[in-house]
Formats: sequence, C-alpha cells, structure tokens
Amino acid sequence: MNTKLSFSNHLVIGVMLFALFFGAGNLIFPASLGQNAGTNVWPAVFGFLATGIGLPFLGTLAMGFSGSKNLQELSSRVHPLFAVIFTSLLYLTIGPFFALPRTGAVSYEVGVLPFINPDYAQIGLLIFTILFFGITLLFSLNPSKIVDNVGKYLSPGIIIGLFILLFFVVIKPMGGFEAPQGSYIDKAFMTGFTEGYNTMDALASLVFGIIVITAIRQMGVTSTKGIIAATAKSGGIAIFFLGVIYTGIAYLGATSTGLFGLFENGGPVLSSASEHYFGSFGAVLLSIVIFLACLTTSIGLTTACGEYFHTLMPKISYKAFVIFFSVFTCIIANFGLSNIITYSIPVLMLLYPLSIVLILLTFLSPLFNHARIVYASVIFVTFLISVVDGLKALCSSLEIEYYGWLKPIVSLYENSLPFYDVGLGWIVPFVIVTLITSVISKLK
Repeated sequence: MNTKLSFSNHLVIGVMLFALFFGAGNLIFPASLGQNAGTNVWPAVFGFLATGIGLPFLGTLAMGFSGSKNLQELSSRVHPLFAVIFTSLLYLTIGPFFALPRTGAVSYEVGVLPFINPDYAQIGLLIFTILFFGITLLFSLNPSKIVDNVGKYLSPGIIIGLFILLFFVVIKPMGGFEAPQGSYIDKAFMTGFTEGYNTMDALASLVFGIIVITAIRQMGVTSTKGIIAATAKSGGIAIFFLGVIYTGIAYLGATSTGLFGLFENGGPVLSSASEHYFGSFGAVLLSIVIFLACLTTSIGLTTACGEYFHTLMPKISYKAFVIFFSVFTCIIANFGLSNIITYSIPVLMLLYPLSIVLILLTFLSPLFNHARIVYASVIFVTFLISVVDGLKALCSSLEIEYYGWLKPIVSLYENSLPFYDVGLGWIVPFVIVTLITSVISKLK
C-alpha cells in the first residue's frame, strides 16, 4: 500500500534534509563570496546556488531514481572494487577526515572564540570539541530518531535565528557593494560555481539521500514513483530554505565590505554583522545558530559513516564505529580550521567531478540500459582529469611548484580541454565518451 504524505510530512523531512546539509561551510563560504564578489554578487550567487543547492537536490533525487539501497550499490555499476573504494573515500571525506572536524572547528572559531582570551584559545578548542562531539555521539547512538530529533527540534532554531539576522540585513543594509576581487571580476558565475564545491553538499547528498528515502518508506510510501515524488517535494522545501539563506548571507557579505573591510574567511563577517545589528545579544544569537547548524550536520554525518562502515565490516558494531569516529574527529578538529580547509580542497577537486558524473549517469542510465561500459569509461576519463586537478590544488595549498611530471599534463589539459581553466575540464569529455560508449553498448 502506498500512503499519500501530507504537507506536514514533507515539511518535516524537508527541514531535516535542510539541517543535515546546512553546516559549517554553508555559513562561511557564502559570506566570503559576497565580500569578494562585490558588485558581481548576483552572478556569483547564481553559480554558487547551482552547485550549492542544485547538485545536492539532483544527488538526493538520483538515489531515489536509481532504486539503489545505498551509494555502494549505485557506484557498483562502474565496478564492485570502485564502489568500495569510492564510497569509503567519500564517507571519510564528508566524515572524520574533513567535513566532520570542520563542523566543530567552525562552531568554535565563529561562535565561541570571540568570547575566549587568546591565551586560552587552544585549550578552549580542546574543551569545546570534547563537548561538541560528545553531544554528537549521544544523538548518533540512536539514529532511528534522527527525523524527530533533527527535523522537529534543532532545525527550526537554525532557520528562525538566521532569518532574524537576514531580515535586518535586508531592511537596513550595512553599506553598498564594493568592487569585485580576483576572479570575481570577470568570472563571477564560474567562480561561484566552483566555490559551491566547498560546501561538500553534492557529496553528502549521495549519503543523505538514503536517510530521506528511508524516512519516506517508514511513512508508508513504497513505490519507486511515490518515493521519487516525495523526495522531490521534500527536497524542494530543503533547497528553498538553503537558497534563501545562501542568497541572504552572500548579500550580507557584499554589503559589509565598506564597513568592515575584507576578511580572510566568512566567519568574522557573520560575527561582525551580528554584533553590528544586535550588539552582544547578536554575538550570542550567532553562537547559538552556528552551534545548532554545525551540530545537526555532525549528527547526520556521524550516523551515516557509522552505518556504512558497519555494513562494510559487520563484525564491528555500529556503536563501536560511532564512538571511534567521534573520538577521531575530535582529535582532527584540534588541528584547526585552516589546516582542515587546506587539505580538504585537493580531495574535493578529485571527488566532486566523479560524484557529479555518477549523478548524471544515474539519470541517463535507462537510455543506455545501465551498460557498465558507459559507467566505467566515463568515470575513468573523468578520473584522469580530476586527479590532476586534485594534485594541482594540493600544490597550491602547500604553496609548492607542480611536480615535474605534472607540468606537461597540465599544459596538455589547458590547451585541449574547454573550460579547464575554471575547473570544469571534465564536461566535454563526459559528453563525448557518454555518446560514444552508449552507441557501442547499443550495437553490442
């Protein structure tokens, strides 16, 4: 029997999905984008929304459309070994290696550090992360209640708190737009597009999609068509809230430059704006909002990682994995936000194209009858490009010259691949290889 969900059901799931997506990067990156884009803020925002909400929405839908029970099953269409490696690397990236530690580090640096004496900053980070990931652990040990705990209680606090701040930003802007900086001068849209990678939400959508689909099934929806429709409606609610808040935070950043000057990242932008409008109360409000936003994402990621690796290694209990990831994440978070961001960018440049291509192939799959030759060929060609982008990003992050053998490859890509200069060199090869291998699969 297929139950028809009410609007309130879609709202609960949609708000839960919003909260799972909306975390550390979703706060700091739009604010930084606004500051640097200046008068070009709107094309930059549109680019950011394409990857910040468009790709996560497609990723969530793709999981429902594919009928796969998890990401590993979906990616096994490429090859079983690829499925295990890719899925594990993706979970570790959005989990204990990068995204999870970032939730604690951002929550501390933006929401707590302004109140801490600089002499005690490091010990403060240690104490805070122990408490933060301790709370994460408590929620994650009971994942069956994730819809109730996250969707009904924590998420509204995030939305209401941010909407209060953004309301004042709109009715009483801090200033006008300043001149754009760097690549935002002549490539605002594409810079915003690649900036959306930093949210990691397209990667997370391949994980959170299963949480949403499971919640929908538990409410009585069983048919594939019904699951896709419910996922689309719930996802639409999530991306509406995300889109409004991203746009508002970017506008906040763009109007703050004349008053505060350019900041290194988006954290001080938000804290300065809150204090500007609300004084000490604003700083406290921001701390609460950031804590809630980062905590909900932390819970979702810890739960997802624990469940996946327990499935991969069933002899180790889910509880043991959750405890291990919480402790490990707490340790990584204490290396500081800057180090986490520095080492995450190369991995994102590797994984994002592969994830986008997998999402697109999922929707195109019925056209070539799910032929493995198409999946494997397109993923392989995309990997050849994205791995070079990842190595380039690593060299840039470490501020070292390209490795000797890397230079001719980069030169070849720059001269032969359209859009390579904006990080999208994989697009044309994706189209060409998909068409060729689809024809080959039909002939066979």
